[in-house]
Amino acid sequence: QVQLAESGGGLVQAGGSLGLSCAASGRTFSSYVMGWFRQAPGKEREFVAVINWSGGFTSYADSVKGRFTISRNNAKNTVYLQMNSLKPEDTARYYCVVRQGPGGYYRTSDYNYWGQGTQVTVSS
Repeated sequence: QVQLAESGGGLVQAGGSLGLSCAASGRTFSSYVMGWFRQAPGKEREFVAVINWSGGFTSYADSVKGRFTISRNNAKNTVYLQMNSLKPEDTARYYCVVRQGPGGYYRTSDYNYWGQGTQVTVSS
């Protein structure tokens, strides 16, 4: 079992920055793929970013590419999402995810574990 706890959400003005963290506990962390999804009210949960265990592979949704950066620190069992140039349309609840074993990267069904989420609200 893997437990995930997100932090760092909040309210920010458009154009501002916010950093999210996700601390993992439980079984071995370093071999997992980790990522972030988000869900806005009335919308489906969508992929945001993913990083492999070494950090050598990252991928982003087109809507956040160039503005968001995902990173991880395996020694601290933590994955991060740095969000810059935030827009009102980035407002959503952000979920940290872990994939154990082989699989894809971009679907909700690719991930075994989910955090409870942290709210990000961007005001215009």
